[in-house]
Amino acid sequence: MVDRTDVGVDDLTWKEFGEDHLAALTELAEACLAADGGLPLFARPPLLRARLLQNRTLGAWHGGGLVAAVSVGAGRVPATGTGLVHPDWRGRGLGSRLLSWAGEQAGDADLLMTTESWSLGGEKLFTARGFARIFLEWVLRHDLDALPDAAQPDGIRTAPVTWAAGPELFATYRASFADRPGFVEPAAEEWLAELRDDDGYRPELSLIARATDGVPVGFLNVIDNWVDQVGVVPDWRGRRVGAYLVATALRSLSADGAREAWLCVNDDNPAAGLYRRLGFRDAGRRARYLRRRS
Repeated sequence: MVDRTDVGVDDLTWKEFGEDHLAALTELAEACLAADGGLPLFARPPLLRARLLQNRTLGAWHGGGLVAAVSVGAGRVPATGTGLVHPDWRGRGLGSRLLSWAGEQAGDADLLMTTESWSLGGEKLFTARGFARIFLEWVLRHDLDALPDAAQPDGIRTAPVTWAAGPELFATYRASFADRPGFVEPAAEEWLAELRDDDGYRPELSLIARATDGVPVGFLNVIDNWVDQVGVVPDWRGRRVGAYLVATALRSLSADGAREAWLCVNDDNPAAGLYRRLGFRDAGRRARYLRRRS
């Protein structure tokens, strides 16, 4: 446990950390998520390792507890980093020290900092240190004790995803997202392989929506208890196809025993309003900040 007595930063011990300190990193991430909200997956080993066990690390320790940590993936462009300060230790300059150290590790490269538990204090610090926010996403949670109703749109039928329909699923994804600013189309084989290789992917709960002529008009992918992706092709938007897909997935998750469902949505995505009307509630935000050297 972190010692929460009011001591000065001069009493901290600074040293690198690694895989052996995963439990301490988990405790620190959980404390930040409890205070700020954010992506709950951040406190699980796969994402925690990816964010905080990059090739250079620095942690601040007090009384056996980890109170601040930063990790930087140097040797890439841009350099990437993630830092955390325990809520009880904020306001003492630790965040500034973490950012200064991260900048030193990045050298002449641009530095991209990721936070899975956004806070206003962190936003102000990044801005003051010359970072520009380039990504902001809401994390939303749905209590499955209260399920939404959404009428099936006329002319629509849905079916679970099968791998035989993989090319159709990808084509629907591409048609649904191609008009989004900055969309980069992946190779179909890579996109489908990523789903197949994900142990949490639930094809039996994922959906393809088709018009009466059999043409796909929308899709939804479920990973664990997350609504991972939802898309509707342009000609079918505004007919509540997306609402029906999400409501159907929530009912299926509930019937499967899940007590809550999650999704992430970009801060400027109008679909956020739809999700909130369906009963999702804000559970924090996640963001990325970039500082360019040139």
